[in-house]
Amino acid sequence: MRRFLRPGHDPVRERLKRDLFQFNKTVEHGFPHQPSALGYSPFLHLMAIGTRSGAIKLYGAPGVEFMGLHEENNTVMQIHFIPDQCQLVTLLDDNSLHLWSLKQHGGASELREEHRFTLKGPPGSPPSATQVTAVLPHSSREVLYLGTESGNVFVVELPSFRVLEDRTITPEAVLQRIPEDNCNRRSCELVEALREHPKNPDQILIGYSRGLIVLWDLQSNKATHHFLGSQQLENLYWQRDGSKFISCHYDGSYSQWPISSDNKQSEPLENTVPYGPFPCKAISKIYWQTTKNGLPYIIFQGGMPRASYGDRHSISVIHGSQQTAFDFTSRVIDFFIIFSSDPAAEFDDPSALVVLAEEELVVIDLKSAGWPAVHPPYLASLHCSAITCSHHVSNIPLKLWERIISAGSKQNIHYSSMPWPIDGGTNIAPDPPQRDLLLTGHEDGTVRFWDASGVCLHLLYKLSTVRVFLTDADPNDNMNTLGEDEWPPLRKVGTFDPYSDDPRLGIQKIYLCKYSGYLVVAGTAGQVLVMELNDEDAEHVVDHAEADLLQDQEGYRWKGHEKLKTRDGPVRFEAGFQPFVLVQCQPPAVVTSLALHSEWKLVAFGTSHGFGLFDHQQKRLVFVKCTLHPSDQLALEGPLSRVKSLKKSLRQSFRRIRRSRVSSRKRRGGGGNASEVQEANARFDQDALQEMELAPVQRKIEARSAEDSFTGFVRTLYFADTFLRDSSRHCPSLWAGTNGGTVYAFCLRVPPAERRMDEPVRAEQAKEIQLMHRAPVVGILVLDGRSTPLPEPLEVAHDLSKSPDMQGSHQLLVVSEEQFKVFTLPKVSSKLKLKLTALEGCRVRKVTVANFGSCKTDDYSENNLAVLTNLGDIQIISLPFLKLQIRYPCIRKEDVSGIASCVFTKYGQGFYLISPSEFERFSLSTKWLVEPRCIVDMPEVTSNNHVHNKSGTENTAVKS
Repeated sequence: MRRFLRPGHDPVRERLKRDLFQFNKTVEHGFPHQPSALGYSPFLHLMAIGTRSGAIKLYGAPGVEFMGLHEENNTVMQIHFIPDQCQLVTLLDDNSLHLWSLKQHGGASELREEHRFTLKGPPGSPPSATQVTAVLPHSSREVLYLGTESGNVFVVELPSFRVLEDRTITPEAVLQRIPEDNCNRRSCELVEALREHPKNPDQILIGYSRGLIVLWDLQSNKATHHFLGSQQLENLYWQRDGSKFISCHYDGSYSQWPISSDNKQSEPLENTVPYGPFPCKAISKIYWQTTKNGLPYIIFQGGMPRASYGDRHSISVIHGSQQTAFDFTSRVIDFFIIFSSDPAAEFDDPSALVVLAEEELVVIDLKSAGWPAVHPPYLASLHCSAITCSHHVSNIPLKLWERIISAGSKQNIHYSSMPWPIDGGTNIAPDPPQRDLLLTGHEDGTVRFWDASGVCLHLLYKLSTVRVFLTDADPNDNMNTLGEDEWPPLRKVGTFDPYSDDPRLGIQKIYLCKYSGYLVVAGTAGQVLVMELNDEDAEHVVDHAEADLLQDQEGYRWKGHEKLKTRDGPVRFEAGFQPFVLVQCQPPAVVTSLALHSEWKLVAFGTSHGFGLFDHQQKRLVFVKCTLHPSDQLALEGPLSRVKSLKKSLRQSFRRIRRSRVSSRKRRGGGGNASEVQEANARFDQDALQEMELAPVQRKIEARSAEDSFTGFVRTLYFADTFLRDSSRHCPSLWAGTNGGTVYAFCLRVPPAERRMDEPVRAEQAKEIQLMHRAPVVGILVLDGRSTPLPEPLEVAHDLSKSPDMQGSHQLLVVSEEQFKVFTLPKVSSKLKLKLTALEGCRVRKVTVANFGSCKTDDYSENNLAVLTNLGDIQIISLPFLKLQIRYPCIRKEDVSGIASCVFTKYGQGFYLISPSEFERFSLSTKWLVEPRCIVDMPEVTSNNHVHNKSGTENTAVKS
């Protein structure tokens, strides 16, 4: 009866599991999805970004990041930092205000929501009476001024959010000081802007939508000056000395207004339409920055001629005779200028323009000639072209790392060399223990190499495969070039470009060998490019080979896209990874699996039609294997075909239902004599008893038919040096798993190094395994005599892994969507299995071997399987006994794209897309944890506005 007993609770193992496994979502990499608001603190040198989902993110020096989330999940409309404080206020689209503070806890700073408040009007008043349109945090740090749609300006006390009703500035009070022939009640509707006088905190400018601007004295509670604009007002900006202010308007004009001591009503000094005389778009925001040389910087958003450039998203910079309209590929949300924040300084002396666009952050260096862009250390636009796949490589050797950085630095020569200007706070997180790369493949045929070692995901190098092929676009085209007489002087900036010249260029699979420097990328049109790293520019011919996966079988006709046309003759490549051979699959279907063995110099690739093996040293095809089933018509249509065989899929569904009913009737007793039925029942009972060890109840799994579509789809490829023919000799082998539950194994004969170029690599099929339920095979792994996964190619040669045990018997682990099964080698007899779908009701989507180290001791670690299911759960399963260790909910099961994009690392971390532009990073390990840890000191501000740091706190980069 011992075999029917479940193992009891093991307290030692439970303690060890606590030392090994812990689930944390640690940091979000990339660019916030759907940004909606921007704020900046010149005092803290921190930037804040709000999103439509209610998130708020603060950024300072690289590694200094904070995140908060409003419970309401409403759109963040405005963000304002409280002057000289570690506090900020957010306004949401539900008209609620929220006060956030940076407070120290456990040696680091945290962003916390302190208070929330919604402005309410008297009973019976319309919503517009209290709909907040403008927010001004006063320099006294005691009150907020809130402009509303009704024209009222309410005063709210901080931090209590108590309305000071006796200090409300009403339209009636404003109109008392303005001649009736100039204004009426409608002139004071909708407050567009509130601005505090830079030299006199007792005065504020109030700008109304219809063009009326009032200078209000807070001490006497009356208007001292009023200004009448002829156009609808958009925004206001004070000049540094307070002698003038600038207004910008809906018709694309801006005006300068002097503040005279005797005249209560002033006329504008000048009214300028920068891109007139034709009708122009509104200028929604403007800065007037003074400089030592006397020529101001005039920087504004919009103002383009409506007819010809009404669809452009631009910000213009004018400095003397220099004028540039920076043209963004996505809508501009907001922008700010970084300039001298020293109150004693005479001039603004702007240094940088920071622009938050809908799809990227762009920083322009205003100090350098030509106003170049600054390479951002974070907030990378991951989706500058849509991400199609990703690949993670842990523990990169220093030499390869430096060569990749060198190649990337040659691409960045057009960027500014100025230090990152948003440098508030101090990063106190420990240095990353190793160098990690995250490679992302994109729709436009590029591969981007990201430094994924720490909190900041930083772009190191960009590889383009476009030069190999003939496309409509010329790669030498420079979209930034301008004609001398072109007007307006537009200049394209930013990296976001959602348009692909050809969807066939899309990268689908990536494999990088960190030891040899070989890189293989495969694409949508069956192209497989093998590359090697070159430190210099080079021009050479890319060799071609064709792999006919249908092997001239009759009756098949490819209905999908054509292959990409290649360039004839030598092609010039810049320093970095350069392709030296192209393998073209025929039909040109999407490459679905890829494997590289850099020691044997072999590349394996698979599509929905079959798989092949290529010798990239001799540049010859070793073999191809067609896996297409006669009924796999869908596999011949291609991903870009609009033809969908809906009738066929419905027909197959009905066939499965009919087969299940027929098989159930047969089981209930159809033909056969009594002894056969009795024998069958005995076998059934015996099988049931064997399965009782696993669970008291299991879900019934319907067997899949060989006629189901895409059964030949190759899901996984794996190289192994193992025992395939007999137990006395091991040999190189290639394993392939398909969507129909078939595993193919090929023996390979790789010539020794001295005869490697003279003799061909030979392959012979040795095994074919058909899983009973025909579930798709998503992973294949060979365990050595110590039940340890075989090391990566060249890992032993670089003394980074023990040699595999070739004395004991090897085991084969086949992971399908429904179960894990261990076979003995070379006989391939079933030894152990775990029926995941039958037990849990879920299917495997991703699986990898991860090494988990103990947080208590450095000399203990173990290899386990990290498994992501279609329910978004992550399960850790032990090797080789296939025992479930722990389960964590990670991704919402409805987030299909997030589950599909997930990639695990070798040391128990992972990444998945939470939006097209953001990776969520998570950790399953107690030992390997990458998360922000930073500090922003809480300043003490005395009455004379001098800043003092609290005693006993850490040094920070906070500036005043």
